[in-house]
Amino acid sequence: MLVFPQDSNLTKHTNLPDLPACFQLSVLPWTPCIYLWLASPFYILYLKKNNRGYIMMSILNRIKTVLGLMLWIVCWTDLFSSFHEMSQNQSKPPIYFVTPLIVGMTMLLATFLIQYERLKGVQSSGVLFIFWTISVLCAIVPFRSKINGVEDKLRFTMFYIYFGLTLIQLILSCFNEKPPLFLSVVTDPNACPEITAGFLSKMTFWWFTSMAIKGYKSPLENKDLWLLNKQDSSELVVPNLLNEWEVEKSKAQSEPSVKEQATFRKAGPGAEPNHMSVSPEEEEEEEEVLLSKWKEVRQPSFLRALLRAFGPYFLIGSAFKLLQDLITFVNPQLLRLLIDFTKQTNAPLWWGYSLAFLMFGTSLLQTLILHQHFQYCFVTGMRLRSGIIGAIYRKALAITNEAKRSSTVGEVVNLMSVDAQRFMDLTTFLNMLWSAPLQIILALFFLWQNLGPSVLAGVAVMVLLIPFNAFIAMKTRTYQVEQMKHKDDRIKLMNEILNGIKVLKLYAWEVSFKEKILQIRQKELTVLRKTAYLSALSTMAWTSAPFMVALTTFAVYVTVDEKNVLDAEKAFVSLSLFNILRFPLNMLPQVISSIVQASVSLKRIQDFLSHDELDPESVDRRNNASEYAVSVINGTFSWAKQDQATLDNINVMVPQGSLLAVVGHVGCGKTSLVSALLGEMEKQEGQISIRGSVAYVPQQAWIQNATLRDNILFGRPYVEQRYRCVLEACALTPDLEVLPGGDQTEIGEKGINLSGGQRQRVSLARALYSEADVYLLDDPLSAVDAHVAKHIFDNVIGPEGALKGKTRILVTHGISFLPQVDNILVMVDGRVSEMGSYQDLLKQNGAFAEFLRNYSLEDIIEDDEEEEEFPEDALSNHTDMVDNEPVVNEARRQFMRQMSIMSNDLENPKKMSRRRRCSERKHPESPTEKKEPKLEKLIQAETAETGRVKFKVYWEYAKAVGPFLSLFICFLYGCQSAASIGANFWLSEWTNDAQHNRTQDQVSMRVGVYAALGISQGALILANCLLCRAYSMLKAAHETHLHMLHAILRAPQAFFEATPSGRVLNRFSKDVDTIDSVIPDNIDIWMRTFWYTVNVLIVCSALTPMFLIVIVPLMLFYWWVQRFYVATSRQLKRLESVSRSPIYSHFSETITGTSVIRAYGRNAAFVLMSDMKVDENQKSYYPGIVSNRWLGVRIEFIGNCIVLFAALLAVIGKDKLSPGLVGLSVSYALQVTMSLNWMVRMTSDLESNIVAVERVKEYSETQTEAPWIVTDKQPPPDWPPKGNVEFADYSVRYREGLDLVLRNISLKVEGGEKIGIVGRTGAGKSSMTLCLFRLLEAADGEIVIDEVKISEIGLHDLRSKLTIIPQEPVLFSGTLRMNLDPFEKYSDEEVWKALELSHLKRFVSNQTSKLDLECCEGGENLSVGQRQLVCLARALLRKTRILVLDEATAAVDLETDDLIQSTIRTQFEDCTVFTIAHRLNTIMDYTRVLVLDKGQIAEFDTPTNLIAQKGIFYGMAKDAGLA
Repeated sequence: MLVFPQDSNLTKHTNLPDLPACFQLSVLPWTPCIYLWLASPFYILYLKKNNRGYIMMSILNRIKTVLGLMLWIVCWTDLFSSFHEMSQNQSKPPIYFVTPLIVGMTMLLATFLIQYERLKGVQSSGVLFIFWTISVLCAIVPFRSKINGVEDKLRFTMFYIYFGLTLIQLILSCFNEKPPLFLSVVTDPNACPEITAGFLSKMTFWWFTSMAIKGYKSPLENKDLWLLNKQDSSELVVPNLLNEWEVEKSKAQSEPSVKEQATFRKAGPGAEPNHMSVSPEEEEEEEEVLLSKWKEVRQPSFLRALLRAFGPYFLIGSAFKLLQDLITFVNPQLLRLLIDFTKQTNAPLWWGYSLAFLMFGTSLLQTLILHQHFQYCFVTGMRLRSGIIGAIYRKALAITNEAKRSSTVGEVVNLMSVDAQRFMDLTTFLNMLWSAPLQIILALFFLWQNLGPSVLAGVAVMVLLIPFNAFIAMKTRTYQVEQMKHKDDRIKLMNEILNGIKVLKLYAWEVSFKEKILQIRQKELTVLRKTAYLSALSTMAWTSAPFMVALTTFAVYVTVDEKNVLDAEKAFVSLSLFNILRFPLNMLPQVISSIVQASVSLKRIQDFLSHDELDPESVDRRNNASEYAVSVINGTFSWAKQDQATLDNINVMVPQGSLLAVVGHVGCGKTSLVSALLGEMEKQEGQISIRGSVAYVPQQAWIQNATLRDNILFGRPYVEQRYRCVLEACALTPDLEVLPGGDQTEIGEKGINLSGGQRQRVSLARALYSEADVYLLDDPLSAVDAHVAKHIFDNVIGPEGALKGKTRILVTHGISFLPQVDNILVMVDGRVSEMGSYQDLLKQNGAFAEFLRNYSLEDIIEDDEEEEEFPEDALSNHTDMVDNEPVVNEARRQFMRQMSIMSNDLENPKKMSRRRRCSERKHPESPTEKKEPKLEKLIQAETAETGRVKFKVYWEYAKAVGPFLSLFICFLYGCQSAASIGANFWLSEWTNDAQHNRTQDQVSMRVGVYAALGISQGALILANCLLCRAYSMLKAAHETHLHMLHAILRAPQAFFEATPSGRVLNRFSKDVDTIDSVIPDNIDIWMRTFWYTVNVLIVCSALTPMFLIVIVPLMLFYWWVQRFYVATSRQLKRLESVSRSPIYSHFSETITGTSVIRAYGRNAAFVLMSDMKVDENQKSYYPGIVSNRWLGVRIEFIGNCIVLFAALLAVIGKDKLSPGLVGLSVSYALQVTMSLNWMVRMTSDLESNIVAVERVKEYSETQTEAPWIVTDKQPPPDWPPKGNVEFADYSVRYREGLDLVLRNISLKVEGGEKIGIVGRTGAGKSSMTLCLFRLLEAADGEIVIDEVKISEIGLHDLRSKLTIIPQEPVLFSGTLRMNLDPFEKYSDEEVWKALELSHLKRFVSNQTSKLDLECCEGGENLSVGQRQLVCLARALLRKTRILVLDEATAAVDLETDDLIQSTIRTQFEDCTVFTIAHRLNTIMDYTRVLVLDKGQIAEFDTPTNLIAQKGIFYGMAKDAGLA
């Protein structure tokens, strides 16, 4: 063989470089061959597994194959020519035989692969592309050397043919084949282009460009999104994970548990006496130890299931990461060579150029590999989330009630939102767990080579910073928790304020509540300030760390040994290595903390997935041919396995087609019986069988957030005729006329825009439409009005109803229907006490007769005339619930939920129609009118956020911070970056000393100045952060919130009716939070990266002015990419967050309705719905990830170009530049990619977050109501002395542009008169009272109270002198004392006196905390009647001359009502009282009665006269049985 000439002159120091011939013949051609032979076995295996169908032979494919064969022929021609020469006795070295043979074989392999790929449906091959690339690169050197001299004609020609062919192959492999036959993608118009993208396109994410362009032209919409790739969709991911989980569970069960073995061991001979001798405590203890061991073994591990399901895919990403880590360290070595090159005066230029291009090449490779790794990680994360959500959803449909009780809806929804999210976030960092230590070890190794042991000093500094950072992180976390707590308190209070805003206004209590909120806000800001101090410290540590490390290392290095000289090579290579080190050192603590968080989440998810499931076999559903449709034999049931039985020894037989009524006192187990029949309870013994399908109407109607029609159809096909009959039977037809969209009306969460009665009827209609065999009706008649109940019983349930002939089990309280049922089952304390027909039971005179006597018939007579306030519009929970933080979002949704429950509970449980819906509050707008402004409103809220953010918004924020301060802060950032440039220039000067050998005398001066510059940089950062975060931005946060709060509390009542409270709350939580903590972070990072980038460009341009020419096109390209990215990604983020909340709301809805879903057997359909919602969300999440990759590759390309040009220009100007400056400019350039990347990200984040300022400002400028206090018109303190009220020609309307509600009303009321106000629904009764308080301002006319025109005085002056007892008792969370007297004007004695008069004294004094009794949100812990009495106590405390009583209709039982009436008669004897009456008997003894009709006075006289007149009032009295 040829010997390598050990002559570096041949290669490095000539101007015409060349490599030794032997190297050219062996290593270069073999490299691609070795690669292909190593890769192909794995590749072929992979192709065998992933077959996508074959591709038709195309021209492209034929050309590739022919070229492959030609290449083989070319190589073997070489081989044969060598044989030929041998036969001519010209001995050739063996390499001439080996190389052509190997290369020829490889070309055959490549040709085989080309065909094999075609058969397996690969459109563009990465393996071959890399092979051709390596081949071409390796052939360049021989190409160059062969030009110089032709020794061997044949080989010369063959080589050039070979080179030409490989080049053509490389070019051809960039093109794509057609997609395989029968691939669904071809048919699908919206398929993701990634599936058919070529190898290069996948590596550079070129396939995403079409979406970026689309997003730039117009804001993206849902229809523009691509479908999810099949392998990312729930239908593949979830079953895959669940299968692994099942395997895991069965493994855990099959392992013999420790406990069994243990018990086994104990029970040896003489086990009995042994038992006796052991004391019971020890026995228990022992048992417990065993149990704990037992649990360890039995717990199936969800982690293993996850690893098996998603591990393999993730490992590909890890492999990329490993490659990337190794390549990272090539650049510092190249930098060393480059500096070395600039030192040598006679080195040839080509060497410098090749170094520059090598640097560019490695950077480029690193970029591509890194982003592939990220792509794999993110996709794994995405699949993880889909899988976990799917698993949790499916589990939630099957768990037992016991398990359900152990975790609240909110917790389970959190599993889905927060915990799944944590896993998703973890996957992106997970590789850092091994990659960070690897990077650290490598970096230290190279540093040690460079600087020797002095490196340890620098490393020591880094290591010392870790606990410092960790400590700060811990403190920050505790502060965050504290801040979240304050924030929750503030939102909770805000939520109550919004829900009770009407009451606050009526009582003039706004100021006291404003103070409360501001107190909480102050606490919150204090915590934020502490956090800001910490973050300033950590920012300082984080930015000064690299500098401190460099300083200590260099100082130690120079001082340890006289001979150590710091030259450019050592300094700048070390700097670039330290920069590499910085990232893993900072990431490690983060990764570890997020792993800890994820492990907590893992445990929670695993516990949830290990809950017991309901036994589907507990109810026998087989159609056995007995005449009983439902039978329970000796059934004993409990809600949880270890509870005592709720139902004991039940025997029930229900004949086919009969109607069974179940009656009994509250809590005797009627509902439990129904649940047992549905299989929802734990069956302890006995058997149940039900023949045929079941329909179920629960006691609390469960309504989906869908249209009314979908709620009734519940997944069954729509049949017009049948559907109409069902609506008719359930008395829903009149309601449809009132609902804005008929049966297409969207119903809000939990049926929030239907009254209780309507919900119950929809639930009944669903059962009726399902045409089942057995109907289980759990008290469906309680929520509706008496005559509606009768209608439903007659038309649906009763012997003549639509269900006759079906088996019906009806739980009921309505006694009037019992005579008409076939059988009655009486339950007492969970047992069947008697059963039989109505007649039989009456004869027996047992529990049933007793029951009848208790429920006297008076509660059947109910009157159906009352109003209800229409709860917040249906959309309130959805429009603004769009949120990036599921946790906060969830908390808020909990609120909305409780609120909706609250507003519903206050409605009358026994009432019907929806005619009220247009009444009172939303006066006579027609339904269509009502809908229009709402729709407009929603759309406005949305459009506010598309497109670019106006400069004005930034200016608003700057104004809040303070314009001069803002400029000063920018200036400080500039100074800080100047200091860092200074330090680095100084370093390059210092390293240049080495060349002039004047080092030692200046060491201390050099070190000193370097230190001073660096420390001043740190100090500037600290000062800046403190000024910026702890002072100015907090000031801005404080002011924006204050203005908004003030404006909201001053807004007129109409504003709250037109704006869903969810939307206002969202401004107070999400947007205020953004202004508090997110925007300052964004601005800080943005400023830092901006100045860093500017630094790099300044340094490079200052050293080599040519650089400016390059910068312009690069910056243009940068700006262009950034605009595309920001537009697209902002919209994708919004689409993602819009599509996220439906997942959670659908889930929480499902959890509340599991029993209904199971009863109708709709599990699968709901699982599908959930999967669709998740996929819909991932559909916008996936392009979001890819957009980041797309951006990253492009931006880093710009960074790599900057590196290339910095290096090239350094090579060109090497005579003018000192090695120190070359090192400076190139090492700066190597860092620029990171900062460019960050800057785009931060710009887009800042753009999407700064919108919060705009939204908060929008609410700070809402129109306000009249001033609270008008100083020059203040009435005297004892006003009103008599309480005379006069309406003079008074008219009023609800809002501009609507009709008048009251028309020209004129009346005089003397002080001390008692006036009853009556009238049909919508006659304007409530409006009259609202006018007295000026919640509605007059359209015309005056109201005069004791000679003072109320329109002229301040609102608080007016409202504090009147008292109202509202229809819906509203309590705020806080003490009872606070609810009675928020301003603490009264003494304790007065408060107790008021409580005594309002009959609450006994209740309150029995409580341990007395007056400090905590009322929870909305006063949930008091009964409705008690709440009403609290409102009475408020009125008694204020004791003003004029009292308005809006009589509560539904909430209060007759008893409480009488209490209130009698108290009012005695305590308010000398006051003027206005009562809006529903029960006429309360006002029969009033002085006068005012009858309103259509907003005008119809009759006004004493009750006796009115009855004598036989007018409207007479008719009403007659209906009520009073006349």
